[in-house]
Amino acid sequence: MQTTIEIVSFGYLHAAPPEAHLTIDLRHHFRDPHVSPDLRYMTADDEPVRAAVLATPGIRQLIDAITAAVEAFAVGPSAGPVTVASGCAGGRHRAPTVARALADRLTAAGHHVTVRHRDLHRPVVQR
Repeated sequence: MQTTIEIVSFGYLHAAPPEAHLTIDLRHHFRDPHVSPDLRYMTADDEPVRAAVLATPGIRQLIDAITAAVEAFAVGPSAGPVTVASGCAGGRHRAPTVARALADRLTAAGHHVTVRHRDLHRPVVQR
C-alpha cells in the first residue's frame, strides 16, 4: 500500500519545529558537523557532510527505527499522509542528511515521498 509521506528538515535555532506526526531531534545525541571547521560552511548538499553524518554511530539504526515508525503510521486504521520532521540545531547538516536517507528508504519501500528543507539555505548560525 502506497502512502504519501512528507519529510521536512529544519533547524531549531531558526524557528519552532513544523507540525508533524513524528519529530526527530538530532541535536543532543549525534555529533554536529558544524564543530568541524572544514564542514561548518558546507551543507547536506556536499558529500563530505553526508558522509560524516551517515558515519555517526547510531544514525543508521535511527533511520531504521524511523522507517519502522513511519510504516506503522502508514498501516494504522486511519492511514493517510504522514509527516516526519527531522531537526538539528541549524538545519544544514544532520537534519537534511537524515531526511534524504529516510526518503530513499521509504521510496524504495514503495511510498510516495516528498522532502522539503526549511532551513538548509539559511546562513550558518554562529554559536
